[in-house]
Amino acid sequence: MRSLEGSPIARDGKLLVLAYDHGLEHGPTDFDPVPETMDPETVFDLATHDAVTGFAVQKGVAEAYYPSYEDSVNLVAKLNGTSNLWMGEYDSAVNWSVEYANELGADAIGFTLYGGSNHEVEMAEEFAQAQEAAREHDLPAIMWSYPRGQGVKNDTKDEIIAYAARQALELGADVAKVKYPGSPKAMEWVTESAGPVKVIMSGGSKTSDREFLESVQNVLDAGGDGLAVGRNVWQRENAEAMLDALEALIFEESGVDAALDRM
Repeated sequence: MRSLEGSPIARDGKLLVLAYDHGLEHGPTDFDPVPETMDPETVFDLATHDAVTGFAVQKGVAEAYYPSYEDSVNLVAKLNGTSNLWMGEYDSAVNWSVEYANELGADAIGFTLYGGSNHEVEMAEEFAQAQEAAREHDLPAIMWSYPRGQGVKNDTKDEIIAYAARQALELGADVAKVKYPGSPKAMEWVTESAGPVKVIMSGGSKTSDREFLESVQNVLDAGGDGLAVGRNVWQRENAEAMLDALEALIFEESGVDAALDRM
């Protein structure tokens, strides 16, 4: 397990990863609530906020925009991803190599694993190759650990999300990005299942300010280490204010009410 001490993608042991791989995974309709976010520069500018410890994007966006932001943004190279047009069993194409990501200046890699999919075996093998290559370049590996597919009846169940966190540990990830299981008690099980692996919550679909911040607080209270968030930041007109609130909540341990006062 690689320690994140000294890694730019963590601050005081906590992470706030701003995710912007949605254009591939979901399509451009995700940008409709705030049309300016169709332009990657708009979200790269948000990623320069002091609260953001890493910015996750796919290869083409990184190639086109990251050179202009390399001094102010920590790049998380999202190595795999598949369009929402794909209709088969859950799978995710590997779109670039760790070596190329390192050449581009990545500070960490991100990789999706769909546990329970008929393609899980191949995805785990692909992750193994990426994880070992990341070790050679001293890059932390963040696993988007999302059980989905014919082997999973309900991907929101406590035991399924705990299993996802455990898969991240067993396969050698440094950070596990998982769904919030719905309660602090269930989240404690998730974080315990991951052992020394950092556990961060997937931000998911946009919710109200208070509901979102309360879920983040519950994760932190249960031993979680932060958040990977996209839509709950850049689908808001007040995206910078939400980042202000998250900085207060995650890194200053302010509590939800004080965080809301930042907005």
